[in-house]
Amino acid sequence: MAGSLDFVEYVCGQLASVGAIRHRKMFGDYMVYVDDKPILLVCDNTVFVKQRDCVREDMQEAPSGVPYPGAKSHYILDIDDAALAARVVRRLAAATPPPKPREKATGKDSVK
Repeated sequence: MAGSLDFVEYVCGQLASVGAIRHRKMFGDYMVYVDDKPILLVCDNTVFVKQRDCVREDMQEAPSGVPYPGAKSHYILDIDDAALAARVVRRLAAATPPPKPREKATGKDSVK
């Protein structure tokens, strides 16, 4: 079951103070970006956070789950706790490198 757009927009609204927030639909669910860094997965109206050292202390009491079959275990973020969510997302954003620029396809790979 895919997540709802209304829930993803609620998640983004809860994080408005953290930075530039946007979301993108991916495979029926959503990725939430902070300052163009992929930070949260929203699957089946549940917010998933990678289990990283920078958020371990804040998330030690949080339940865990997998966002999709075959994925590693993630923390489940209580997005209704705006202060916790902002703190966790700020720490993840600080620890996440910016995405590498994608190369543009030039069409030179075709055989002549």
